[in-house]
Parts: sequence; C-alpha cells; structure tokens
Amino acid sequence: MKSDSFLVLCVMSMLLAPALLGTLANATTPSPPNARVFFITPQDGEVVPQTFKVKFGLEGMRLAKAGERVPNSGHHHLLINIDSLVDFSLPLPATNNILHFGGGQTETQLTLPKGKHTLQLLLGDYLHIPHVKPVISHKITIIVR
Repeated sequence: MKSDSFLVLCVMSMLLAPALLGTLANATTPSPPNARVFFITPQDGEVVPQTFKVKFGLEGMRLAKAGERVPNSGHHHLLINIDSLVDFSLPLPATNNILHFGGGQTETQLTLPKGKHTLQLLLGDYLHIPHVKPVISHKITIIVR
C-alpha cells in the first residue's frame, strides 16, 4: 500500500515539475532602459565604523514589496563580498551575503568585521528574480575600522 502511494507521488512529481519550472522561466520581468540602482552612502573607498548606515538609491523604477507584481518596480538586495554573481534566472537566495529588502526598504544598518569588504545592489522583481537586463549597481569597496 505504501509503495503504491509512493509510486503515485513520484509520477505526479515528474509530471508537475516541468510545469512549475516553465512557470518560473516565463516569470521574467523586464526593466526599463533608464533604470539604475546605486549607493547613496557609503561611497566607494570610504572608511566606515563596524556598524554603519547603507542607503540605497533607485532611478527609473519604483519600489514595490516582494510579492506585489507592479510594472517597472522591484525591491533591493544587498550583495556583501560576492565574487561571482548568482544565476539571474532564479530567485535570489537569502544568505548572510545576500540580504533581502522585500518590504521596499531604502536603507539599513549593517555591522561587518574590520577589514576590506565589497557591496553591490541588485534589484529583484516580485519573485526575487533579477530583471531581464539586470538593474545592478557598480560594486563598491569599503574599509571597516
């Protein structure tokens, strides 16, 4: 009896998986050509204390909360010490190095250990997926004292 249920579950999973993946693949959100995201503070090369404020700037698009499908909008993700970018066709993972601001926040207070760090902003759509033509800032380097 249990093996029959397991077999049915496996077959259903195999049938539904392509449909779910296809839905994600078709969920791409375009960005306007003039959209840009940037840091208001800190600036590239700035020396900051261990706890400091980061302010995000956005032009050419609107902020919207995660889950809200609004044209020409997105929400911020802060990439900390990321050397290689993630797969832009998938939702951004939430990690200690990829911070999500799905509430539409435009700033945060960050605490980092002393030393050199890189920061970069990446806008995500309502599903946390980067836009087609990603809206991504220049990577900045800061020194934490």
